[in-house]
Amino acid sequence: MRKAATLALLVLSVGCEPPSGDDYAWDLPAGFPTPRVPEDNPMSEAKVELGRYLFYDARLSGNQTQSCASCHEQAIAFTDARAVAIGSTGDSTPRSSMSLVNVAYLPRLTWANNVIATLEDQALVPMFSEEPVELGTEREAMLARLREDPMYAVLFDAAFDDEEPINLVNVVRAIASFERSMISGRSAYDRYVYEGDDDALDAAARRGLELFNSERFECFHCHGGFNFTDGVTHAGTVLEEVGFHNTGLYNIDGRGSYPAPNRGLYELTGEPRDMGRFRSPSLRNVALTAPYMHDGSIATLEEVLDHYAAGGRTIADGPNAGVGSESMLKNIFIHGFDATEQERADLIAFLRALTDEAFLTDPRFADPF
Repeated sequence: MRKAATLALLVLSVGCEPPSGDDYAWDLPAGFPTPRVPEDNPMSEAKVELGRYLFYDARLSGNQTQSCASCHEQAIAFTDARAVAIGSTGDSTPRSSMSLVNVAYLPRLTWANNVIATLEDQALVPMFSEEPVELGTEREAMLARLREDPMYAVLFDAAFDDEEPINLVNVVRAIASFERSMISGRSAYDRYVYEGDDDALDAAARRGLELFNSERFECFHCHGGFNFTDGVTHAGTVLEEVGFHNTGLYNIDGRGSYPAPNRGLYELTGEPRDMGRFRSPSLRNVALTAPYMHDGSIATLEEVLDHYAAGGRTIADGPNAGVGSESMLKNIFIHGFDATEQERADLIAFLRALTDEAFLTDPRFADPF
């Protein structure tokens, strides 16, 4: 009776139909496996909808000025178009906001951390990080604000059976559930490869696809598979694949060093071999996620192509000067290549064909406020 009364109240107070049941129906694109979901946080429509509200709610930040969506905007594939993210108090983070597209399939969740493996754990980082401050969440004050809102009393009650459902554990479980639902796989490329639409890719993009998968360009080694990355997990995964790589972006001492505090896995492990190793991001919707690289230091796809064609970036002067192509730590597949102007244009055309326009405007992921 309590649950039924709560769902009825949801219709009246929120003005929408209540989520039905506790089972979640994945709307998976062709060729996509079912995501892996933690046993202690099963998916449900009610939980995903609650997570959507929380994701867009600035009351989660300490000064109530920013939400998760402040650094992850749907129209640009849940990134923020900044070189590095800016926190609620004005602090600059050291790294670029990663896209949340298809994050359900990632075995590790940040640029340079091989420990954080669940969206639930990752959600706590922006909430409570202090150096730098991101959301600057104050736990009890944030929960008090949510408990004061009658809408959240309804939404939490619909999603969880706890005696006091508005708690931090359920906040992060709901946000994580919403993020797992952000699945993109209906680009022109997908229609061409998975749906048999021969007209979905034009001639230039088809040529670019061949180049992308060629041994000359080597792109597919770090950006392969259905999610265009070499780190993947799903319900059928037996052995997780996680890719962290040094791409020769910096070589400031001639021995492969990157500038602090952006030294990749090295910051966590202290192992010399981990210097400059960052996770390979998915290339889905990559045309919208500029600027590129972990620190947003490359502005355009054309410049990214320059970097890889040279086998590493050369910085002529300044504190980060160095020849990345000579780094002893860079990935073996970053060896450079020659390309004609037509080939460069074709590869860019292919990368642009990974944009899923419907995903960018899908109301299921939009701001509910």
